[in-house]
Amino acid sequence: MNQRPSMTDQAAPASLIPTNGWHCTHYYYSFDRSILANLTADQVVAGAGELAKVLDPGSENASSRLQTSIVSGHKADFSLMLMDPDPLVIDRVHQSVLACALGPAIVPTYSFVSLSEISEYVPSVEQYSNRIIREGESQGSPSYNAKMKAYEARLPVMNRQRLTPDFPEWPATCFYPMNKKRNVGENWFMEPFSKRNELMAEHARSGIKFMGKVSQLITVGCGLEDWEWGVTLWARNPEFLMEIVYKMRFDEASAKYAEFGPFYTSYVCSPEAMLEHCHIG
Repeated sequence: MNQRPSMTDQAAPASLIPTNGWHCTHYYYSFDRSILANLTADQVVAGAGELAKVLDPGSENASSRLQTSIVSGHKADFSLMLMDPDPLVIDRVHQSVLACALGPAIVPTYSFVSLSEISEYVPSVEQYSNRIIREGESQGSPSYNAKMKAYEARLPVMNRQRLTPDFPEWPATCFYPMNKKRNVGENWFMEPFSKRNELMAEHARSGIKFMGKVSQLITVGCGLEDWEWGVTLWARNPEFLMEIVYKMRFDEASAKYAEFGPFYTSYVCSPEAMLEHCHIG
């Protein structure tokens, strides 16, 4: 049975604003050096200053969350991750990038559109109680009560971070899209919820071992993108990105049922640092 919450029978008012969560878009861009070469030094400096203002998270027209990073490899030169309740606020930043003085030399190379959500596999307080009882806790025991109190306290915080997250200040980040398979014998969507929930709980236990090293945000592309989910990881050190992805690929939810798209690795910085790194301005 699918446990994903459904909307009420009464249709919500028409709106671009989600009833839960925010819109999220990852953008990737490259600089066209042949066009830059035809600009004067003054034009490049002025254009770089204009672009830096567009990408300033504190500017009046910025989205609620805006993060710039330098992309490693040839897939792009820089990336933006933006989140806001209004998708047009996000797109306005993108259009402002293309409309600035450097816009003709900025080439979009990839994007991913999604929404934040609370996963159907995040246990409610009651489900968490049932889980720890199955794992051997006695209901009403001091250990049980301590675990329940701790979970009740952290669940609202975790859910807020899933829906309207604060971006970590960690330097390394990675984004990749993914699907769950629909192949014969390994069709995720034909498995009962109880099995899917068990496999995702195992997957979560692998991830929790990286607490303090890696932070994760999963957003939903179903109905919006070519891939069903987008995974964003932030890490204190790039080596932790490699370690967590390698470790979690051995979990059955990943090893048997997951398909992955391209990986984009980048390094968080200010707009000015990105422009300097790319020799712009």
